[in-house]
Amino acid sequence: MSLGTKKIASESLVKHTVADRLRNEIATGTLRPGTRIVEGTWSRRYAVAQGSIREAINILAQEGFVTKASGRSARVVNLSEQDVLEIFQVRGVLEGLAARLVAQRKLDVKPLEEALNQMRQALRDNDAESMLNGDLRFHLELCQLAGNPYLFEHARKIILPLFAFARITVLSTGQSAAVWGKDLDSHQRIIDLVREGPGELAEQYVHRAVDRFGNDAYQSWGKKSSAAVNSRPKRSRGKSDNAAQS
Repeated sequence: MSLGTKKIASESLVKHTVADRLRNEIATGTLRPGTRIVEGTWSRRYAVAQGSIREAINILAQEGFVTKASGRSARVVNLSEQDVLEIFQVRGVLEGLAARLVAQRKLDVKPLEEALNQMRQALRDNDAESMLNGDLRFHLELCQLAGNPYLFEHARKIILPLFAFARITVLSTGQSAAVWGKDLDSHQRIIDLVREGPGELAEQYVHRAVDRFGNDAYQSWGKKSSAAVNSRPKRSRGKSDNAAQS
C-alpha cells in the first residue's frame, strides 16, 4: 500500500470514528435535538482536525441525524409533534405509490422479506436499535424497488431524519423493541400485497398502514420525546457545557 493510499485510509477511519462518537453524543442526550454542533468546539474536545469534524457531520447529515443550512453550523435533527404527523402524511402518499409500482412491475420482494426478518429477530432479541434499522431498511427498500429515482430521493429526504429522530428518542429513553412488534403483521401484509397485487389495492393498504404507523409514532415517541428532554435535570453550565451547547 502506497503512502498516499495509507493516508486516505487513515483519514477515512478518523472521520468515521468521529461520526460514531458524535452519534453517541446525540443518542445519549449530550447533544440534544436542535443543538448546534460547532466544529471548533468538537475539534478541540476530540483533539482532531476541524476538517475531520466537518466530514463526520456530513456523514451524520446523510444519515439524517443532523441538518445543515448554507453558512450555518449543523444542528441535531429536531422534529415537533406536528412535524412527525405531517411527515407521515407525505410518507403515506409516497410509499403507497411505491407499493403500486412494485406490484405492477412484479418485482422480487426478497429485500423486503430480509428487512422484515431483521425486525423479527430484533423483537426476539429485544434490540430496539436493530428493530429501527430493519424498519428503516424495509421502507427504503420499498421505495427503491419502485424504480422511480425521484420518488426514492423525496422519500429518502424525509424518512432518514424521521428515523434518526426516532433512534435518538428510543436510545435516550430506553424503549424496548416491543413498541414496533405489533406492526410486523402489517409489514408482512405489505409484502403479500406487492407480490400478489393488484397495485391499486397495495397502494391503498400501504397508505392507510403508514397513516396508522404515524399515529402510533406520535403516541409512542413523538409526544414523549419533548417530555423526555424537558424532564432532564438542569445542570449548572460551566464553560465547557456552554461551549458544547453553543
